[in-house]
Amino acid sequence: MSRFLDPRYAALEPYTPGEQPRGRKFIKLNTNESPYPPSPKVIEAISRAEVEDLRLYSDPTANDLVRAIAEFYGLEKDQVVTGNGSDEILAFAFLAFCGQKGAAFPAISYGFYPVFAELFGVRARAVPLNADFTIDIAPYLVPGENVVIANPNAPTGLALELDQIETILRAHPDDVVLIDEAYVDFGARSAVGLLPKYDNLLIVQTFSKSRALAGGRIGFALGNPALIADLSAMKYSFNPYNLGRLPLLAGAASMRDVGYFRACTGRIIATRERTAKALKALGCAMTDSLANFLFVRLPGVAGGRAQQRLRDKGILVRWFDRAPIRDYLRVTVGSEEEMAAFVQAVEEIIREEAQ
Repeated sequence: MSRFLDPRYAALEPYTPGEQPRGRKFIKLNTNESPYPPSPKVIEAISRAEVEDLRLYSDPTANDLVRAIAEFYGLEKDQVVTGNGSDEILAFAFLAFCGQKGAAFPAISYGFYPVFAELFGVRARAVPLNADFTIDIAPYLVPGENVVIANPNAPTGLALELDQIETILRAHPDDVVLIDEAYVDFGARSAVGLLPKYDNLLIVQTFSKSRALAGGRIGFALGNPALIADLSAMKYSFNPYNLGRLPLLAGAASMRDVGYFRACTGRIIATRERTAKALKALGCAMTDSLANFLFVRLPGVAGGRAQQRLRDKGILVRWFDRAPIRDYLRVTVGSEEEMAAFVQAVEEIIREEAQ
């Protein structure tokens, strides 16, 4: 670091994104991207005329995208705000709501939660998972602090039931309960239906996973109009033009292509289940993931070793060098062909390591 860095940030540990390889061709199962391209309607929406209009600023209200999101979820436009990826929305939420009360979140979850807490000087309470990696909601029933939970959780893929989320909401009538639903479209139940009952519920979602627009950097939040207005104030105080013209077009087109969305998520779910069955037959341990990834432990192979052996075979997966998940790998669900290659590589590694 330079001698000019503010001392407040000297100990900051930034979020570490997954490897984005250059050069050598890998089967890339490390960053939870979709194996399928965006909706064909996205290509149709980005015309030559629209590209030429990149000389103009984008719509700061994201009006058409917000309308498309609201229509999909049966909400009003003032219940939706968009951001440059869900990460920006999460950052705005930590800024807007957590300064005085702090936030509680799982100790094993999305890596940006503790980073945002440290960056913004937010008091954080990291709650350990159960031994089976499930979330015990009892420690979250303490009013006077905000709650942030990824559902399904990352990197375990395990999800809370809606009645558990509702129990947390009832325990925090004067606090914000943020449910990060980045992976909800792959089998878990969204909390959107609870919005009319709870003005303290904030739901954050992304186009990066189920809508195959990770490179478009589109996120959004759903909540009561007052919460959304607070997040909008953060946005307009930071960067009103936080989404470019092309992502706005892509997002609206993707959101309206419901058939393509359902077809792709259905294929990913089916591939996940087939892959899980094959891995269990090899003796692998894993959680019952409801996300677009599997959380897997290879028998007799340490996590770091397994990650490197897979990389040597041309397959990238994510490994987190921390207890208690050090022996597990997070494996994105790719195409059928990619997952068949992954299972074959796992079989080879198990056999080779046992010799």
